[in-house]
Amino acid sequence: MMSTSYRHLTINEREKIMILLAQGKKQAEIAKALGRSSST
Repeated sequence: MMSTSYRHLTINEREKIMILLAQGKKQAEIAKALGRSSST
């Protein structure tokens, strides 16, 4: 059985997401900027 490791978003990542959302960025663009999956 494969084990998947999950990581919570850090405070810095959350702040960056809020800034990018305010700039009108799309979910996929934000995920790419953070180096995360767009489903995170």
